[in-house]
Amino acid sequence: MHRIAVLVLNDVVPLDFGIGYQVFRLARRADGSKAYEVEVCAPKRTMRAGGFEMRVPRGLETLSQADTILVPGSEDPFQEIPRLVVSELRRAYARGARIASICTGAFILGATGLLDGKHAATHWRFAEDLAKRYPEVTVEPNVLFVDEGRIITSAGASAGVDMCLHMVRLDFGQSVAADAARLVVAPLYRDGGQAQFIRHEPPGSPSSLTGMIEWMRDNLEVPHTVDELAARASTSPRTFARRFQEQTGTTPLQWLLAARIDRARQLLEETNTSVDQIAFLAGFGSAVTFRARFRRVVGLTPTEYRRRFSPVPA
Repeated sequence: MHRIAVLVLNDVVPLDFGIGYQVFRLARRADGSKAYEVEVCAPKRTMRAGGFEMRVPRGLETLSQADTILVPGSEDPFQEIPRLVVSELRRAYARGARIASICTGAFILGATGLLDGKHAATHWRFAEDLAKRYPEVTVEPNVLFVDEGRIITSAGASAGVDMCLHMVRLDFGQSVAADAARLVVAPLYRDGGQAQFIRHEPPGSPSSLTGMIEWMRDNLEVPHTVDELAARASTSPRTFARRFQEQTGTTPLQWLLAARIDRARQLLEETNTSVDQIAFLAGFGSAVTFRARFRRVVGLTPTEYRRRFSPVPA
């Protein structure tokens, strides 16, 4: 059982806490069993949270037993972090734990020195403050989350959902993450590099690309160019690219690559289709191209990914 410790400090943002707690509590393996054991811990048993107090069941000793530590944001990102919290987080990281923060939780990680020399994300309102306070950290002000291996940081609010689903996918694969996404009614297709600033046009408006994006998802196996997509959307390539960036936070070709990789993940997990055939079904030009891009994005070869995440015999 993968053990997750949610670390609560004073003035914790209730939404940030709830996001991480709920996503991991809802995640289920293919056999219906819990994917994670989630525990909440704090330096003291009673902590402030917005306009109320939280009674926390566990102390900081929980951090020494966790595989992953999740640090929600604080409404006061400039508060002094207790020395014991700093030392326990450092000790947990040194023994191999993964540590992730949501929103201004990055300031807590910054206080430990664990972000030094790394890239990090936080809420766009506090990106400049984080960079000034911790100059050894490269702050990414626009992205949803940054994955640095055993250190993962996200922007605020819903970006925390994206980060948590990303972690579920790393731990248990596409199918488990997709099921968790359905339970929290969140999209699985937003990756970390997408921007925090996304314009959501009403589906029926002339500027909305909702229908176009659904068509692209249903036709991933077809080669696409921006010019052809723009023609289908009855607009110029420049206008199409601009609207697509505004409404999805990424470019059409980057979106297609992410969607094709996700399609390939699903096929590798849920079918015994050959890797070469999956390359065709997911819309890659060749099996060689597919293998190279899949490994670059996922960190595993398609065969290794199937061996790790698929219950279906190859």
